[in-house]
Amino acid sequence: MATEAKKQNGFVETIKTIVYALLIAGVFRTLFFQPFWIPSGSMKDTLLIGDFLFVNKMTYGYSYASCPSIRMPRFGIDIDAEDICGFLKGDNDRIWGGEPDRGDVVVFRHPVTGLDYIKRLIALPGETVQMKAGVLHIDGKPVKLEDDGVFEEVAGPQGPQRLSPRCENGPVGIGGSCVKSRQIETLPGGVSHGILNIGPQRSDNTGVFTVPAGHYFFMGDNRDNSVDSRVPRAARGVGFVPYENLIGRADRIMFSSAGRSMFFFWTWRGDRFFKAVN
Repeated sequence: MATEAKKQNGFVETIKTIVYALLIAGVFRTLFFQPFWIPSGSMKDTLLIGDFLFVNKMTYGYSYASCPSIRMPRFGIDIDAEDICGFLKGDNDRIWGGEPDRGDVVVFRHPVTGLDYIKRLIALPGETVQMKAGVLHIDGKPVKLEDDGVFEEVAGPQGPQRLSPRCENGPVGIGGSCVKSRQIETLPGGVSHGILNIGPQRSDNTGVFTVPAGHYFFMGDNRDNSVDSRVPRAARGVGFVPYENLIGRADRIMFSSAGRSMFFFWTWRGDRFFKAVN
């Protein structure tokens, strides 16, 4: 009897330990840092498919979007941030709110789907944005651009979704060299970052977007392969992103996997450990 009672107590203690660990992890993820694994190539070459980073959630304060979404389709689990903290939604405000800076690489909640996206903040409330012949214009003025060679990668399936990169020199067979033109773009305020171009396409020329109050305009650094604020929500794009939908700022890559899983350590990229996100 004593042995059986001891086993039961041990089982209860194990369950308690697991519950406490989950609670602590949940609080940590909600208040401080949220892990994020880059699933697509829309932010190349700043972020590559398979980069694993932590998002600083303290930078912009907290809103309903700060609550974590837990999606595990394999186990039938789909808990959305709005299911937990939806009572905070609707005023487009934040607790201990901080304003984002132009040029920040930000994780935000998609205004329609609720999925987490990561893009670069391009324009602030009240500003106008337009693309002309592939050149970004803010408030009617073109940003500074400098040619910076090419970005080169191996053509072939990448990441768990097995996405194949688009190439400026395409079509390219699997294992071939996939090349994109690279430029350095300098935004108003002085933030400089790399952007990639594949070739002329519809998104290189747009109408004028006027960013509403309390909203922001985001774009991917891989300009010709990014669904972002240039595409209205009605057309399954991102549109303008409300302030309350910001989750946090991406500051540093912890490690990066070139394989199908971040657990395949033999595929980790040796040059991306603790790399700053600029």
